[in-house]
Amino acid sequence: MTNNLLPLGEPITPEPQPPRREVFTVTELTVQIRNQLESNYPFIWVEGELSNSRHWKPTGHFYFTLKDGDAQVRGVMFRGSVKSLPFSPEDGAHVVVRGRLSVYEAKGEYQVVAEHMEPHGVGTRQLAFDQLRRRLEEDGLCDEMRKKNLPILPRKIGIVTSIEGAALRDVMTVLARRFHSAHVVISPTRVQGEGASQQITKALKAIVSVPSIDVVILTRGGGSAEDLWAFNDEALARTIAEIPIPVISAIGHETDYTISDFVADRRAPTPSAAAEIVVAKYTEFTEHITLLNDRLQAATHRRFERLQTTVHNVQNRPGLTAFRTRLALTARRVDETSYRLTMQTRNAVSSLRQQLHIRALRLEARDLGQQLPRIRVRLDAINQSLSRVISTVGIEHRRQIERVVARLESLSPLGVLARGFSVCWNDARTRVVRKSTEVEVGDTVRVKLHDGELRCDVTEAKPE
Repeated sequence: MTNNLLPLGEPITPEPQPPRREVFTVTELTVQIRNQLESNYPFIWVEGELSNSRHWKPTGHFYFTLKDGDAQVRGVMFRGSVKSLPFSPEDGAHVVVRGRLSVYEAKGEYQVVAEHMEPHGVGTRQLAFDQLRRRLEEDGLCDEMRKKNLPILPRKIGIVTSIEGAALRDVMTVLARRFHSAHVVISPTRVQGEGASQQITKALKAIVSVPSIDVVILTRGGGSAEDLWAFNDEALARTIAEIPIPVISAIGHETDYTISDFVADRRAPTPSAAAEIVVAKYTEFTEHITLLNDRLQAATHRRFERLQTTVHNVQNRPGLTAFRTRLALTARRVDETSYRLTMQTRNAVSSLRQQLHIRALRLEARDLGQQLPRIRVRLDAINQSLSRVISTVGIEHRRQIERVVARLESLSPLGVLARGFSVCWNDARTRVVRKSTEVEVGDTVRVKLHDGELRCDVTEAKPE
């Protein structure tokens, strides 16, 4: 019998027990990992290249993968954060993401929940600017063929700008100097800060609704890129392209470019330059009228020259050399008539210039826009009067020439031959045979007919 009892007083050592097993469900394990990640990485910045990016339209969320040369991680940006992005993320873009780590429990994958994203190495604003410009160019909004022509002399000018800015003062100063009677309509708006783009768009639509607006100047003074950013809005750009009135964009200084500059019908480097573009000088307008008068006089002179050329051509027709004296008399009458008409034209043009000079003096103190229609009516009346005079003289000249030509044709030797007569020449064609006694039997004569010539031998001569 074996004694298994320990000696009295010695400690009793319990036998080792196997470790207790803790079994997790997949969900429990995933939740613990997620909690660990979210607690240890509540705020991180991650840099990488975008791939597999897609916008899920039903929810508005943006899903993507960030990768580098050795690893990759999935990411998601929820709709609220996507709306605040100033650019459109695309595959291949090198970006920096700010967010937190989490676990997508359905697939057991950890991911970056992004709250902010910006391009790496390129400014966010510049990238957004380039993307918007490229998109508008693809839609044809920057095409020069689409843009509208500016009016020569606008009756009513619209200005969209801040009433407190220097741009408005510059525009009004130039308009007062070049065209003091111009009718100006101002649509005030904020030109920078939060919500400025929406206000500019509303102001532009409001001024278009004003009747008889011929052109609109969209302008503001210089500033930083942030100050001018309100004019880089897509909704504003499409409004500029859609309105039926020509728009001049004059934003900032000459070196500043905005999206509005590319879609507007004309870009001006400064607000003052926009005012100079929209209205021509009064002297330039009067010079244009004088040029039209000179063109009218030149056209009249060319018409007379063509008539004279026609007369001279008739004079030099073959077979009519014997009648040049009569044609010279007719040409003299034509020249005298032409001279009289030329003097009348010159007197009319001189009178017109005097009238224009008088009107020019009046326009210095009166509204040119009101006088212009009457000037145009007067010019049209004078032009019609000159045309009638020229037409009448030309018709009379043609009738006289036709009568002279008819008479000459009736007296022409060729015309006489055509009526059945003939001309008899000796064989050498040195003299005309007028009497039967001028030839003898056996001589050869030539008989000229209307359509040819006969060579005949004389067999008999009978004098009367």
